[in-house]
Amino acid sequence: MRAINPQRLDEARARLTREAVAFSFGIEPDAIEGPTRGASHIALARQVAMYLTHISFELSLSRVAAAFGRDRTTASHACHVIEDRRDDPDFDAQLDQLEAFLRSAPLPTEAGPCRH
Repeated sequence: MRAINPQRLDEARARLTREAVAFSFGIEPDAIEGPTRGASHIALARQVAMYLTHISFELSLSRVAAAFGRDRTTASHACHVIEDRRDDPDFDAQLDQLEAFLRSAPLPTEAGPCRH
């Protein structure tokens, strides 16, 4: 097994985060990947996913944006929105649990060519 390249690792982490957030918010993961804002609860879930990818995996906002197919200002705005909402104890506890889950995930690897 060899290490996965950084861009693919970022994409894998973003995918894991989208799945976890979608599960926690009771929505379909595809909704988070949508090209537009959509409903407010979907936009919030997308912002949470970007925020958690940034915080949990210590990725720059540029890398988070690239992994989500957005620009850096969108990722930055998402992080500011979510930081402001963390004053709500229930919302904060939900994010703490998601962050702990994401930080505990093992690193993915890429299988190299088979050797016999």
